Amino acid sequence: MQAEIVTIGDELLIGQIVDTNAAFIAGMLNSIGVSVYQITSVQDEEQHILTTLGEAGRRADIIIITGGLGPTKDDVTKHALCRFFEDTLVADETVLAHIEELFRNHITTPISDLNRSQALVPSGAKVLMNRYGTAPGMWMEKAGKIYISLPGVPFEMEALMRDEVLPRLQGAFERPFILHRTIITYGMGESDIANILETWEDTLPDFIRLAYLPDIGKVRLRLTARGSSREHIEEAVGQKVKELYTILGDVIYDMEQDEPLEVLLGRLLTEKGYTLATAESCTGGKIAEQLTSVPGASAYFKGGIVSYATEVKEEVLGVPSSLVEAHSVVSEEVACAMAEGARKLLKTDYAIATTGNAGPSRGESDAPVGTVFIGLAVPGRVWAEKFNFGNHREKVVNKAVIRALEMLRKEILKI
Repeated sequence: MQAEIVTIGDELLIGQIVDTNAAFIAGMLNSIGVSVYQITSVQDEEQHILTTLGEAGRRADIIIITGGLGPTKDDVTKHALCRFFEDTLVADETVLAHIEELFRNHITTPISDLNRSQALVPSGAKVLMNRYGTAPGMWMEKAGKIYISLPGVPFEMEALMRDEVLPRLQGAFERPFILHRTIITYGMGESDIANILETWEDTLPDFIRLAYLPDIGKVRLRLTARGSSREHIEEAVGQKVKELYTILGDVIYDMEQDEPLEVLLGRLLTEKGYTLATAESCTGGKIAEQLTSVPGASAYFKGGIVSYATEVKEEVLGVPSSLVEAHSVVSEEVACAMAEGARKLLKTDYAIATTGNAGPSRGESDAPVGTVFIGLAVPGRVWAEKFNFGNHREKVVNKAVIRALEMLRKEILKI
């Protein structure tokens, strides 16, 4: 069974926004055993949408469309769907009542006829109620193919995928079991790993595929298997993962988790009853931002200090000025002092700190651009590790955030 994702909007094609909707939908479909054959982005233009829907129906069994459902004249998806299905728009009274309730309780501007027009849907469509917005989702069928139209607002689309689309698809189709396992390697290039694994790759059964996903300093090896028997798939992939560990040894850093790292950390901290604080310089609060993106994070994350300036490190976190003078702000010693200062200040079990030169210039330290020290403080112990994440500012920051969370995870798992 295959699906195609169609995202609609001129803003996607001119690079004004990044298409995160397609990635989310693809991941959700994969989780229930539906393969994505193609992802297509098209203009807010009726004929372009019609052509794409026709082509997608010849390639895939399920076509999921996002975008173009707003109340303005440039949102033409519903009109294109009516032409495609030879249908007409009718008012759905349940949707209209929902829109009016949203305006009464949550929206300060007066409701208009344009807002009410959001309740118009093709007469043959099954309405998927959008709890968080005015544009409903729609489920339509033609020639044995399913067409699902969703709003383009990410949090509205995501809720509809979880609450409406996936349960309906699971009830409508028998699907294969799909399993992914990803191994993270460090310190060896893609081609070198491929040479080592050449003979091993030849032994992979037809239902298991290996993909190389290289990045700066690391390569992710993703095993993907699909079949009718979950037990058989899990056993076969588990055996191949064990073989990878035997062949690659210390090159393997870790197994990538199926859930986001910040979610895993939140669960571990909650289970063990630990609390956490952050002290960030070069990462500018991004570690705290990632941690607090998880609902319920206040149970374990007490707060963070963005100590970008040296005086904040000294006056708020209590880093001795003599330490800065002796070792510079980008140093193991300062990272340790920041972490311990945050742990004491916010009275937590753990604290993590970052200090470094993200670039493009060296700033207050002579340390090379890309140098980052990550400090970790726990009761009775504090230490730091040094990294060099290259010379691209955004990559340096993002890598520092990921590595800091990985360090924290490994430390929590020791206990």
